[in-house]
Amino acid sequence: MSKNEMLDIMNRPERLAPGHRMCAGCGATIGVRAVLRAIHEGDHAVIANATGCLEVSSFTYPYTAWEDSYIHNAFENAGATLSGVETAYRAMKKRGKLDKDTNYKFIAFGGDGGTYDIGFQSLSGAMERGHDLVYVCYDNGAYMNTGIQRSSATPMYADTTTTPAGKVSNGKPQYRKDLAAIMADHNIAYVGQTTFTGNFRDIHKKAEKAIYTEGPCFLNIMTPCPRGWRYETAEIMDICKLAVETCYWPLFEVEEGKWKLSYEPKHKLPIEDFLIKQGRFKHLFKPGNEDLIVKFQEEVDRRWEDLLYKCNR
Repeated sequence: MSKNEMLDIMNRPERLAPGHRMCAGCGATIGVRAVLRAIHEGDHAVIANATGCLEVSSFTYPYTAWEDSYIHNAFENAGATLSGVETAYRAMKKRGKLDKDTNYKFIAFGGDGGTYDIGFQSLSGAMERGHDLVYVCYDNGAYMNTGIQRSSATPMYADTTTTPAGKVSNGKPQYRKDLAAIMADHNIAYVGQTTFTGNFRDIHKKAEKAIYTEGPCFLNIMTPCPRGWRYETAEIMDICKLAVETCYWPLFEVEEGKWKLSYEPKHKLPIEDFLIKQGRFKHLFKPGNEDLIVKFQEEVDRRWEDLLYKCNR
């Protein structure tokens, strides 16, 4: 993506209006704004939004922060709802009931609770049926809206309200689910994993590709949460950069089954650099817990090597 193309994207009108009630330092709204900027001027969008932080803070009838058509979904059915809307759109266009020159894009947003877990069935069905839509997961690694409970996206050893770190527990005992890889196994048109990397080039490029690739597409965006991750709000970009540089959150895409690495750190940083910035992992740095960090590093390394193999590196 050239400098001029980036300037064009950054100068497009905002499709998520200011004045919503999301927390300062929240990654979700940054991710949403970046994705919606990828929609070309003149095109329209229908947004489906699974219940979660984003929904309750951006839409309270009759007030909304969304400039495009918006549907609030229950936790579990954003994928199913948008599938129906996309099907109705194609049928109405075929019958001449819609202006043939009017172009709509269909985008679902859901947190990891509504995507990895509760909404996985409807998401998988939408992908398998081949609907022309984009599902975007804003992954903040827990059920943040309802009290910071663990989800299957929560990383191992994270301190949450349902996996509290203390005398008898080191936090969540399980590894997090690799949803992007699961979506790639659906053999869909496009899968992209991204986050905020300073100049936003990666997220803008992948969002535009997902929106304008015909067929089912999936974007997984790491969107830190200041309340659940417990970091200073101004540090969000540093945390995202460390997630990428430690290979905890690698940047890649899968197009028609072909895996492609988007970025490879010149000097892969140790996972401690990412963990120490977050209060949810502070127990890992207490004396006697060194082996837990070693185990965390081993899992990051294993997944990174697996990704390099898939990308023929």
